[in-house]
Amino acid sequence: MKYYRLVWLKHDLPAGLSVFLVALPLCLGIALASGAPLYAGLLSGIVGGLVVSLVSGSQLAVSGPAAGLTTLVAASIVSLGDYRIFLLAVIIAGVFQLVLGLLKLGVIANYFPAAVIKGMLAAIGIILISKQVPLALGYDQPDFWRSGFIEIFSKEVFSGDFDFYREHMTLAAVAVTLASLMVMAIFQRPYFKRFSYIPAALAGVLAGVLINLIFTEVSGIYPLKRTQLVDIPLNIMESITFPDFSKLFTSLQLWKDGLFIGLLATLETLLCIEAIDKLDQRHRITPVNRELFAQGVGNIVCGLLGAIPITAVVVRGAANVQAGGRTKLSSFTHGIFMLIAVAAIPMVINFIPYASLAAILLVTGYNLTKPSLYVKMWRLGWTQFFPFIITIVIILATDLLIGVSIGLLISMYYIIQQNFKTEYKITKSTFQGIEHFYIKLNTDVTFLNKVKLRKTLDEVPEYSVLTIDGSESDFIDHDILEIISEFETKARYKHIELHLREIERVEVVSGH
Repeated sequence: MKYYRLVWLKHDLPAGLSVFLVALPLCLGIALASGAPLYAGLLSGIVGGLVVSLVSGSQLAVSGPAAGLTTLVAASIVSLGDYRIFLLAVIIAGVFQLVLGLLKLGVIANYFPAAVIKGMLAAIGIILISKQVPLALGYDQPDFWRSGFIEIFSKEVFSGDFDFYREHMTLAAVAVTLASLMVMAIFQRPYFKRFSYIPAALAGVLAGVLINLIFTEVSGIYPLKRTQLVDIPLNIMESITFPDFSKLFTSLQLWKDGLFIGLLATLETLLCIEAIDKLDQRHRITPVNRELFAQGVGNIVCGLLGAIPITAVVVRGAANVQAGGRTKLSSFTHGIFMLIAVAAIPMVINFIPYASLAAILLVTGYNLTKPSLYVKMWRLGWTQFFPFIITIVIILATDLLIGVSIGLLISMYYIIQQNFKTEYKITKSTFQGIEHFYIKLNTDVTFLNKVKLRKTLDEVPEYSVLTIDGSESDFIDHDILEIISEFETKARYKHIELHLREIERVEVVSGH
């Protein structure tokens, strides 16, 4: 016990404080991006720290609201029309993850092509950036960006109406955004590693607060309006919205949103866990099914407490590793700091400008859709780049579900096409003037290849020798066996000497 106390004091306590400083502005920014009450993001951070860390088997992962869910959450809140109903979708998502964990289906992430997942995250990055621009300019109505990507360009903020700009935007907000972006860029430079204990996001927020104070207290001109600053209740417990269970079975859309939030949160979590495990210097492996169970419990609690959904988050986990975290107590400690901040100093949090949060999300969105990502996907070849870029375009033009579904279909097409090429190999040789053909069946031969195999067999010329070898096959589909058995009759008429190796002959059933 003394050992763990020393580890906590020396490693996990400072790491937890560092993760808290990273998570606080991100919780606020992601709640803003989701069109949810700002306190909902803070509550999610608390649940991720105090609940998920205790159930999870990961020693270094840290859970909280994730940028990858913002688009889906914002759309769900709007489509359901009531935040209390949306909270039911969060609970459904949690139950879905709980069931996945209990059924040991943590391998589900392996069945989603990397190109589609990367395309989905890149599209979310683009949407995130596009919707920060108005807030970065000082737009003081955060509900502006609950609409989709295409619709935002029809909004007044992009219409060129200068009266609108003068009414809703201020020079101070632009200054805050630029200052926050500049400070974050500086703090990420190699020569600032000596200040690594100060997270770049926190430094950006502090810069924004300072600039606003200068505009307000020193110059007295162009101060930020109250609507351009964070406004969380001084007593959050009195303001929490709880789910309306009477609406649980009144909407099919509710269940659809809940299941899709659960699926997307699961994918993000499993990808994050894989990344964090690679950063662990002790090479510990997280049990993925237990992690899904923990995330399910966390999201059920989030829904019950009025918070937005959570996942394991790479940014927080990486910050934990870099800060020297050793055990899950660092994540738990960050949750305690979040709780103290919400309970004791909400008035300090209300000094943060929306423009600073927009700057953080601009950087977050950029990291999701970096130009280098597109270059890397292009270099991987058309079979990777095409599903990637199509997923992005469809998500931007429609929504997340349609985009991911079409991306999956395109990826499946390339997988099937590749399968056609690998189910068997044919070689040709000539011996004493007679042509010899050798068809080697691979490990698994499915019905998908029967058209091409039939054509190949029909092209074998008369008076030749054909050998079909299935000695290394673990599975040969019945359709393939039928085609081969059917060809035996044709071979006799074409005077083809046919040899079958470890291939079962089956009765050919004619159609009626």
